[in-house]
Amino acid sequence: MTSHDRATPTTEAQPIPPAGAESAKAAAGGASPGRRVAADLSRRGSLIVVWAALFTTFGVLKPDRFLTVGTLQTIFGSQQALVFIALGALCAFAVGEFDFSVAAVAGLSATLVAVLVSQQGLNVWLAVLMALAAAVGVGAFNALLIIKIGINPIVTTLGVSTLLTGVSSKISNGGSVFLNSPSLYKVAATDVLGLPISFYYGLLVAVVFTYVMTSTPLGRHMLFVGSNRSVARLAMVRVDRIRVGAYVSSSLLCGTGGVLMVGTVGGFDPASASTYLLPALSATFLGTAVIQPGRFNPAGSMIAIYFLATGIVGLQLLGFAGWISDVFYGSALIIAIVLSTLFRRDRRQA
Repeated sequence: MTSHDRATPTTEAQPIPPAGAESAKAAAGGASPGRRVAADLSRRGSLIVVWAALFTTFGVLKPDRFLTVGTLQTIFGSQQALVFIALGALCAFAVGEFDFSVAAVAGLSATLVAVLVSQQGLNVWLAVLMALAAAVGVGAFNALLIIKIGINPIVTTLGVSTLLTGVSSKISNGGSVFLNSPSLYKVAATDVLGLPISFYYGLLVAVVFTYVMTSTPLGRHMLFVGSNRSVARLAMVRVDRIRVGAYVSSSLLCGTGGVLMVGTVGGFDPASASTYLLPALSATFLGTAVIQPGRFNPAGSMIAIYFLATGIVGLQLLGFAGWISDVFYGSALIIAIVLSTLFRRDRRQA
């Protein structure tokens, strides 16, 4: 097997057991089907339980500051860019690829929109299309280097990330860029039930992504490719086409996140793009510990994003300095990778 045939962040695609197989297996193992179902549900919802406990803890420690509408709006209304970046990374991970350029792609898109509108006088929607086209181009470039030429995906995407950061800094003249566009702000940040409308965009994308992954031939092929490319090829799955599509989709989602970010905030500092990478990776891997343990899944990633946001906001309200973000995200990433590895090991042994 060549290096091109190995799926790096493995997401095991397990065959569906015949009817009654789980019950027979449970009986053979001395555990009742009911207990096995309860244990499975407990494992799938473990992160949600921890999230509830974390929320309760902060509520008890800081009830006057944490248990407020403003805090809830901060937790759920400020993660839109991270949602799109994490789901973009998930596109690559689901098919056994790595993409560490996701945050830089979002930063490039945000910078391009602001520069093209504020400094070049372009129509804002034309600028958005150009920014998204640039993001798609980056995804295609990643796919060319990794899939066609055969360069290691970690090295490639880290290099592309550094390249994009430099390009963004150049076109912004090394500083922050600003955007005053009421039309884009309206599309990105209109208040709906106390939250910006882009929050609901993220939910919609996650729902569609989940449907594709669980209920369509494309989703099954993605999991198959992520599990074992050689076997997928023998099964006549168009492996390279799916891998290319994953990189392009990843960059498109990240570019969309960048556009929503600059439209909401009204400005962007290209140097800050890298700060989104660790949270995105932490959320993506931590999401494998919930809903579908051991497998990258959009619903799990969404839960992980808001779990992490709850932890950061709560710790900051307790008086911890800004360094707590790196410590919390880094710890979450390490724990998530350990849990994901253990879950995959259990599934292989099952």
